Amino acid sequence: MSGAEVGGPLGIARAHWGAGLPDWVARLAGEVAASSQNRVARRLGLSASVLSQVLRNKYPGSMANVEDAVRAILMRDLVDCPTLGALPRPDCAAWRRKARRFVGSNGLRVRMYRACSRCPHNRKGTAHVSTDE
Repeated sequence: MSGAEVGGPLGIARAHWGAGLPDWVARLAGEVAASSQNRVARRLGLSASVLSQVLRNKYPGSMANVEDAVRAILMRDLVDCPTLGALPRPDCAAWRRKARRFVGSNGLRVRMYRACSRCPHNRKGTAHVSTDE
């Protein structure tokens, strides 16, 4: 069954995710439909095959990492940072990357090192979200 037969990428996602289709998967499908799977994959820093597997709810890797990328790049979601307040996800990811290494010469870096190390957004492997478009 081709994507055109089931309503394109959104139809594929609905068929494979059912009633529990997450908002970020629906947004991903919409972006793929409006552009192309390859273009959207490049924007997210992922492969087209990963997007295909996600739309079909068959991706064996970390769906949380894909969700973070979609929310950061396509949805421009904000994160509620306990230290800085409302923060775009790419900025949160940048602070998490910086917090991997302690730098004691900058007061803000010290505060963010402490905050990021305890933050629920700092799941293992999620600090890599690309911000390139």
